[in-house]
Amino acid sequence: MLMPKKTKFRKMQKGRMGGISKGATELEFGTFGLRALEPVWFSAQQIEAARMTISREIKKQGKLFIRVFPDKPITKKPAETRMGKGKGNPEFWVAVVKRERIIFELSEVDEERAKAIFKMAAYKLPMKTQFVKKVE
Repeated sequence: MLMPKKTKFRKMQKGRMGGISKGATELEFGTFGLRALEPVWFSAQQIEAARMTISREIKKQGKLFIRVFPDKPITKKPAETRMGKGKGNPEFWVAVVKRERIIFELSEVDEERAKAIFKMAAYKLPMKTQFVKKVE
């Protein structure tokens, strides 16, 4: 599972996800990409599920680039715990994905195949996505 090796602080505040992504809105490494159309917390498990689906389909013929990393800890308090007594312990890690962010990129595959691969990966994701290709 993806997670940071070390962080400055163990726990983080929730924050807000409004607006358009500050970076990673254009294709940088690949020819085709998958763009997020709505803001979401993208968990490490979801990233891994989509990565496995894509890598299974490209069969060592293309190159996959993952443009998100789960660096935000999400805490949970145990079930049936009274209010107070502080913030819960970190349970899992998420990547904060805003609108228009490129999540995955593919290179060295043809367009039809890339569309099919990203369609399969989109079923694993918690948001609406859009297929994009590099404009030459």
